[in-house]
Amino acid sequence: MNVLFDGASLRLARVFSGLALEEVAEKVGKTRQYLHKLETGQGKPTEQLAYDLADALEVEVEFFAPRSNRLHEDQFHFRKLLTTKSTIKQVAVARGEMIDSLIRFLEQELRLPVVRIPSFPLVQTYEDIERAAERCRNEWDIGLGPIGSMTRLAENLGAVVTTFSGISKEIDALSVSVERPFIVRNTAKESACRQRFDIAHELGHLVMHEGVVTGDRVTENQANRFASALLLPRTMMAKLFPRPNGTRLDWKGIREFKLTWKVSKAAILYRAKQLDLITESQYKTGVITLKKYGESNGEKDDYLVPQEPPEMLAKSLFVLAEKRGMRIDDVAKALNVKVNFLKELTGLEGFDDQRSSREAKIPHLRLVT
Repeated sequence: MNVLFDGASLRLARVFSGLALEEVAEKVGKTRQYLHKLETGQGKPTEQLAYDLADALEVEVEFFAPRSNRLHEDQFHFRKLLTTKSTIKQVAVARGEMIDSLIRFLEQELRLPVVRIPSFPLVQTYEDIERAAERCRNEWDIGLGPIGSMTRLAENLGAVVTTFSGISKEIDALSVSVERPFIVRNTAKESACRQRFDIAHELGHLVMHEGVVTGDRVTENQANRFASALLLPRTMMAKLFPRPNGTRLDWKGIREFKLTWKVSKAAILYRAKQLDLITESQYKTGVITLKKYGESNGEKDDYLVPQEPPEMLAKSLFVLAEKRGMRIDDVAKALNVKVNFLKELTGLEGFDDQRSSREAKIPHLRLVT
């Protein structure tokens, strides 16, 4: 056959779509065992079968050529490494690999923001983590006040923020340590406060855990502490946190504090306990109160904190369309995939009409000349 074929690329396309071998085999009139042989390099398809497989998996036949820059699971910071199903992790890795391919393509066409995420690999103690978060705030020149948008901050630092359509509800937020890192949000979480914390948590992994397998209790606690320290600096907590009135928590003050700092009341209470601004007993009372009023999994005033959708991918595709006349089908062709595959990859179902990207505020995004 004249088509270049690598079984690993066939597997990538299949796993990306979340399809079992049996499902793809049925689509192309072959057996599961035969497709397994193709994926493991024990056989080559006919040219016609290669085209049939491409159609079934929403890719171009050129997609099946050998690929460089493969990603591996140890580059992914999974929030729940041990409890996340293997099949879901495999889909996430496949989608991550394709996001990385899209980013590499965009970097050939555009000048994306410079990556400015430092690495502090020797962080061990809680004091180390507090100082790492403080150093980051200083290096990122964001002062000590509330962070306006965590999504925009991450993208201005050079990371790409995105979501994985279809499996978002099955995985928590995750990040991927590559040359241009990216963070995947869990869109099942409707609270902007929780999504902001997730992005801060993933920045913690990127800052502290380069080359480290995460997902265990130690690394997750470290990333949580970093997120708390980044969102709620200890000096500002000491100065502005509404102190209890005797033994009673100041719920009105905590609510106002939440709306100012865009951090959940649950996270604020936990941070206050970390910094000994409230006692263990007061913290437990606060948790019980939130549960009593149905605010354990979502707080009643969450709707007052605006969502912070990702901007970089949409803005990049808009710039390519407006300045180069490169539409969605051109981008898909460059990646050797079909348009539907690209829409699934980006989660931007409506970006044929890219007017929504006009207001994106990602700086330093311009064409490569």
